[in-house]
Amino acid sequence: MEPWEEHAIRRPHLPERVTVYEVGPRDGLQNEAETVPLQTRAEFVDALAEAGLPAIEVGSFVSPKAIPQLADTEELYRRIHPVSGVRYPALVPNLKGLERALAAGVREIAVFTAASETFNRRNINAGVDESIERFRPVVARAKEERVRVRGYVSTVFGCPYEGDVAPEAVREVVHKLLDLSIDEISLGDTIGVATPADVFDVVEVLYESGVTRGVLALHFHDTRGTALANVFAGLECGITTYDSSAGGLGGCPYAPGASGNLATEDLVYLLDGLGIQTGVTLARVVEASRRMAGTLGHRPPGRYLAAVWGANG
Repeated sequence: MEPWEEHAIRRPHLPERVTVYEVGPRDGLQNEAETVPLQTRAEFVDALAEAGLPAIEVGSFVSPKAIPQLADTEELYRRIHPVSGVRYPALVPNLKGLERALAAGVREIAVFTAASETFNRRNINAGVDESIERFRPVVARAKEERVRVRGYVSTVFGCPYEGDVAPEAVREVVHKLLDLSIDEISLGDTIGVATPADVFDVVEVLYESGVTRGVLALHFHDTRGTALANVFAGLECGITTYDSSAGGLGGCPYAPGASGNLATEDLVYLLDGLGIQTGVTLARVVEASRRMAGTLGHRPPGRYLAAVWGANG
């Protein structure tokens, strides 16, 4: 061995392409105190599609009383201008919500549960198993209509009420969702406590139990500044779908202290730097976030956005 070989840097094998799943119009805006005008939200969705985002979660068909910001999701779907090849999913809690979504032309939905009993009860007033039973008929009906289904699992890496969550608990929930023939499962770091080691631990347990990497997505919050490090860990695990929110908007109203989602700009900047294809034009995402910031009256927390904002005044 030559002396230099001992110190040679061997880059990890990373995916060639990644899907950026945009949650800003739904998860990002649902926590804003001021109601965002319907047309502004439609223009936000259109701008994100024009930026090349391949999947944009438009809204939610929950009770208007639960999330007033998203009360008019049906009308929002009528106002957006769908781009060929872009997916426009929506969150649904029950059969009534699904029927509203189908009537609006939605072809992809998301359902949600958690890896923590206490969080799930605080969030939707049901235990984990009870929540899965509640949306079992939702998934079955969606499959009848050939609608794609995503499952969110919150508190995968930690719970604001219970603390640490065992990877084995996550495994149990994931397999229950897979038994329903759910197409994709997003693992959420709801309170932003995960480190790369935690990502490796959870994904390893899932892989060892027979879960294939193609069904997994990762959803990080940047509460402690580790979101991008966790993305890199996910990339090393071969996971190719990551949730993010334009500007870093959003958080979780049921997770005290949880800051915003991983910003789409920060994620795309990292992936661009690694030479990983996304199809997303970073400058256009920045412009979409800037316009939304003007409506909200405050600057979103995303770091890349703050950097270019400062540079451009």
